[in-house]
Amino acid sequence: MEYKIKALSIYEYGQRVDKEGHPHQEDWLYPEQGNINNDKDRMFILCDGMGGHEAGEIASSTVCEAISTTINTAMKAGENFCENMLLRAIDAAYDLLDERDTATNEVKKMGTTMTFLMLHKEGATIAHMGDSRVYQIRPLKNEDRAEIIYQTEDHSLVNDLIKIGELTPEDAENYPRKNVITRALQPHLEHRYKADIVTLKDIRPNDFFYMCSDGMLEEASNANLCFMLNLQKSEEEIIKMLVLNSQHNRDNHSAHLIHILDVENNNRSKSYTWKIKHFLKETYYVVKNTLMK
Repeated sequence: MEYKIKALSIYEYGQRVDKEGHPHQEDWLYPEQGNINNDKDRMFILCDGMGGHEAGEIASSTVCEAISTTINTAMKAGENFCENMLLRAIDAAYDLLDERDTATNEVKKMGTTMTFLMLHKEGATIAHMGDSRVYQIRPLKNEDRAEIIYQTEDHSLVNDLIKIGELTPEDAENYPRKNVITRALQPHLEHRYKADIVTLKDIRPNDFFYMCSDGMLEEASNANLCFMLNLQKSEEEIIKMLVLNSQHNRDNHSAHLIHILDVENNNRSKSYTWKIKHFLKETYYVVKNTLMK
């Protein structure tokens, strides 16, 4: 498949500050906000760091750097994107975290969530670890709302408690350990956590892929997202609504919004072209034979 896209990003501090009282951002984006090339960029990464002052930012930027560099290098060398390439990139991210880790406090070891999206000829490959999310959202024709086609499942304590029936989704909203995650990329792990990986093949024109850190979801439910992401508004208007909705959020937050403007299925296109050529050829011979009679 080949894609025509329009992608925009959000990168907000929220109410979080460092020890000196300055705004502090631990999220990291690839491509960085304002540097997206809609004609070329088909890989998007979002990481939400943790571990205190500077450590979270180091972790999130390190993972974005390692994954993007590994995949871009391999593809420039002629490799086609595949899941094995992604796994190599995640291993490279763990290795670079090990190299850059200088912490002596194991309790506050730095780490980061990770969300990944690659649009390629076989579909859209999504990977995630932690409680940052990736959505595929499809606007409904002639309506001011959309439906969620796919959503990653949080690796978090509250999600585990909901699944075993210890918490209801309503209880989870005010659970005191709501921000505890059960998977993250961290340095020097005895057993490295694995990412959940899926490749989606049902991708249609006007679909949105929305990647966001948990800070974007403080005041935005799935119902809110389905209301905001529709075809009645431009991408810029949607971004403004998402930013306005999160302006009082406590946590820093970031997002990628990737609008699929068009999808070309090469196999179908070739098949369709062959059928047209075959039809015209047969028509030509029928007309020719008729005239000769």
